[in-house]
Amino acid sequence: MMSQMPQQAALSKCPSCAEPLQSGDRFCEKCGYDLSALADTPAAVNGTAPPPPPGAADVAWPGASEPDSSDTPAAVHLPADLQGSASDGRGRPPADHGGVRFDRAPEPDEYPLQAPDPRIAAEQPAPAEAAKVCVACRAGRVDHDGYCENCGHAQPRERDHMEQECGPIAAVSDRGLRHHRNEDAFAVGCTALADGSPAVLAIVCDGVSSATRPDDASLAASRAASDTLLAALPHGTHPQQAMHEAIVAASRAVNALAGEPATAREHAPHQNAPACTLVGAVITSGLLVVGWVGDSRVYWVPVDRSAPPARLTEDDSWAAQMVAAGLMNEAEAYADERAHAITGWLGADAYELEPHTASFKPDRPGVVVVCTDGLWNYAEAAEEMADVVPLDAAVRPLHSAQVLVGHALDGGGHDNVTVAVLPFPAPPMGAGSA
Repeated sequence: MMSQMPQQAALSKCPSCAEPLQSGDRFCEKCGYDLSALADTPAAVNGTAPPPPPGAADVAWPGASEPDSSDTPAAVHLPADLQGSASDGRGRPPADHGGVRFDRAPEPDEYPLQAPDPRIAAEQPAPAEAAKVCVACRAGRVDHDGYCENCGHAQPRERDHMEQECGPIAAVSDRGLRHHRNEDAFAVGCTALADGSPAVLAIVCDGVSSATRPDDASLAASRAASDTLLAALPHGTHPQQAMHEAIVAASRAVNALAGEPATAREHAPHQNAPACTLVGAVITSGLLVVGWVGDSRVYWVPVDRSAPPARLTEDDSWAAQMVAAGLMNEAEAYADERAHAITGWLGADAYELEPHTASFKPDRPGVVVVCTDGLWNYAEAAEEMADVVPLDAAVRPLHSAQVLVGHALDGGGHDNVTVAVLPFPAPPMGAGSA
């Protein structure tokens, strides 16, 4: 008993980390120091704490806390053949390449945040978007449907006015002054034929307003037709054959819209499937090809205005049928309220797809005007169209297209207006408007 009293007194604190000990402890609860090894040493019996064995303070045991930073020992250095096997769990070596520590610092209950606490940020209301002001009255706020809460004016949409220039050609489309949306669409492009010679093209589509989703129909048709032409022409397909294939591809794209769920939800007994008209032109160094279904048109205007202009397409319309049958002259037919009823279009409910194509070999330079009836209603005859086309249209196609759209708007803008202007012959690759 007497021999144990000094031992207990001497070992009231761990000789390694000075942690208070309980009677009967065989290991230090803080650092894991083996106390039983000192139970019978002379130093323990004499009441003095022996020094820890070599290396004892260099190892921190799992679950133990680190000593004060002032007493932090050096890390254990592993043999060279073992150091390479250490990783951070992702195949990378730990940050301390000199060794491996088997402990981790005590983790606080709360961590200091370098950025705002996301839990708090989530509770804060998002900043309100700046209210859009009406472009018409400049006072009313625009609601989520795109109308002014003050004057009720419909606000411009992305397709309300579109302009595009592609090398030497350009196109402009505008909603007009009476329609609530633009149901026209266009596509322009430049490419090269198989022999390397240049080719330019334009597709113009007019959505049928009495059909479901006419704006989607015109957009799908214009994209499908232009994509087909741009793919076929460089591979040696003749431009007239390529135009025929482009119209067929456009028809399929519009037909596909009829099967989409959005159409099924909107469909009603008085509505038709999505539909549109199409007209296009392909111009090479010596050939002019046009294609169409419906009543959009292509006009030829020579640079030398002393030469006669010409209309290169025939409408698929009631008025055109009356004239072709000899029942009315052109003036009478187009004055009739049924004049613009179309007899050919792209859409799932079209009677039969009949793509029209034609090729020409002009003997002089000129410009080709591809347009919807939103323009030619205000310049119907070829001579009227030639009078409106600027004299420098061959070198300033975008400006010319803007002028032509402006002419339709000045005339009343009763319909959507879309026009593309292309020079003939196609200029060398890389040439653009002045």
